[in-house]
Amino acid sequence: MNQTVRTSPDGSEERLSAAYDTALLDLDGVVYAGGEAIEHAVESLGAARDGGMRLAYVTNNAARTPQTVASHLTRLGVATEAADVITSAQAVARLIADQVPAGSRVLVIGAEGLEVALRERGLEPVFSADDDPAAVAQGYGGPGMTWERLQEASYAVARGVPWFASNTDLTIPSARGISPGNGAAVEVVRIATGAEPRVAGKPLPPMHRETVLRTGAARPLVVGDRLDTDIEGAYVGGVDSLLVLTGVTSAGELLGAAPRHRPTYVALDLRGLLEPQPIVSAEGDGFVCGGWAASVRGGKFVLEGDGASVDGLRALCGAAWSVAGDQVCEVDSGGVLGRWGWGR
Repeated sequence: MNQTVRTSPDGSEERLSAAYDTALLDLDGVVYAGGEAIEHAVESLGAARDGGMRLAYVTNNAARTPQTVASHLTRLGVATEAADVITSAQAVARLIADQVPAGSRVLVIGAEGLEVALRERGLEPVFSADDDPAAVAQGYGGPGMTWERLQEASYAVARGVPWFASNTDLTIPSARGISPGNGAAVEVVRIATGAEPRVAGKPLPPMHRETVLRTGAARPLVVGDRLDTDIEGAYVGGVDSLLVLTGVTSAGELLGAAPRHRPTYVALDLRGLLEPQPIVSAEGDGFVCGGWAASVRGGKFVLEGDGASVDGLRALCGAAWSVAGDQVCEVDSGGVLGRWGWGR
């Protein structure tokens, strides 16, 4: 797979579910939020699968087992097997197993998904820093994560035990809003010890490695809602990506994205899998997509035309990323995005 830096969004004459053999889908903010399906997700995934696209669910959430995730998706209406789910718990378990002897004890700071993944790699989960662990594995523990668990991690790490984290997402979407993610808990241990963990989850290579090993995808498309995990993970892996605007990323953040955070495609939601993607082309002093033309004049975006709002956003991405080059775009975007309620 060849890695390319994309300085303008790309198009696809084919619907994405036909152009790529496997969708590597994030879950929180893409398929569901707070456990409930996001609008259009179930129908879109079913249609993509029926059209021959393989669906694999790649999540940085290490709390639940693949079987639990698969059962949840099936209840929502998306028929899923445990083998279709790849978690950061599996990625960090493989990373630890490559570093410590078989059968080693590992201090678990997390939930069932992390315990199960460690056992699958022949490692023994323990729950106290006094159990002589060979490593510390920290993953998202959900609302049940206690201060006592973070203390145990800090005690072990301070003694020099190697520290591994499933992921460092600072936030996670929920039905009630944005809540702290595993990265927030990792920060607690980092502050207490001054140490740095080895991280397995998106966007880092161990997660990409785990995904490729388990899916065997030949033409994968990463589908996510986060620039700093999903989209950067695709960049690091050298594969194409689709950003959906159903999760944590705002349109303003997308326009300001650095090169490694720029998706190949942009869609409002998972219906984007079932559609071709219009070309975003340079024209005159700006970029054109659908019925829209976007440019930068006097340090501000100018958007003219009519049509689907997402085409206007795609044109704006072309203009913003062209102006920014290899840097972050700092053009004021509030006014032009406010017309669709997309501004901050």
